[in-house]
Amino acid sequence: MSAYPAIADHGMVGDLQTAALVSSDGTIDWWCTPRFDSPRVFASLLDSERGGYCRLSAHLPGGQEPVVRQLYLSDPAVLVTRFMAPGGVGEVADFMTP
Repeated sequence: MSAYPAIADHGMVGDLQTAALVSSDGTIDWWCTPRFDSPRVFASLLDSERGGYCRLSAHLPGGQEPVVRQLYLSDPAVLVTRFMAPGGVGEVADFMTP
């Protein structure tokens, strides 16, 4: 994935006061807390070198890349990032409670 993934490659989770953008590789690229107008915690969406991020992702031997898919569970809005590889499947669930 490039240093600046397209905005379409992100899912969003929020709690009615703030929101975080999670890229399809499992990286939280943007998050201000506790409100939208608060200072940012992660901002790699704007500066990939100094913006900061949090990443949970799959690392496969031999440079293989997992197939990654994101989907929302309907109620409540939980963003699931699924990493699929020949040896198994891993999932990361992101959500915020209102």
